[in-house]
Amino acid sequence: MKISLRTLLTLALRAIKWFIILTVLWVLLYRFVPVPVTYLMVKRCVQQWWQGREVRLEKKWVPLQKISNEMQLAVVCAEDQRFLWHNGFDWDAMADALKYNRGQQSKSRKKVRGASTISQQTAKNVFLFPARNIFRKILEAYFTVLIELLWSKERILEVYLNVIEFGDGVYGVEAASQRYFKKPAAKLNSKEAARLAAVLPAPLRYSVDKPGAYVLRRQDHILHQMSLWGGRFDFSIKPTERKSL
Repeated sequence: MKISLRTLLTLALRAIKWFIILTVLWVLLYRFVPVPVTYLMVKRCVQQWWQGREVRLEKKWVPLQKISNEMQLAVVCAEDQRFLWHNGFDWDAMADALKYNRGQQSKSRKKVRGASTISQQTAKNVFLFPARNIFRKILEAYFTVLIELLWSKERILEVYLNVIEFGDGVYGVEAASQRYFKKPAAKLNSKEAARLAAVLPAPLRYSVDKPGAYVLRRQDHILHQMSLWGGRFDFSIKPTERKSL
């Protein structure tokens, strides 16, 4: 049985329409409801089980108001200092990363610099799967646009801080704070917050409770950046008040 081009086009348009409807509803749901689990959490649990290790999934959702301001500032200083001013994509950082990575290739080095914003990381962590291909990047951009349109900046940061990986089986700042500092996230001080933020590039490689030289240097750098912000993070800062750091 032959299917006409018109029929194929109609089916494709219907599929796209339903994909948009369902993903918009999904994003709207998570605007109000805590994210129960992510693909990465499930993947890590399967890896632990497969390797014969204890299956650990430590996480506890807390509202942004129960996360210390120092922790909010630390992740912004560490991961995305233009968070309040961009619409999901930091084009300046992308251009800088592209220039840097081209220079590294010419020197035959493998170190690569990324330019993902907190919004992009949130979209990837909550809605997608870890992968390095153009299809995943397109989906990441799509979900980034959706959360920037449908969520507030406060909600984006809240979700990010509650799902981000901080170590083997440890997800979200509340679980990390309890495990590493024996206190709730609301009581994290600047040094503790900077230590947690310092491991975010690779939380399975770097340790919060047994920091190496790299983590300690990065912690000091984040603390310095936090001081340039005045030690506090304020969502009410207007675009015209953009900090030059």
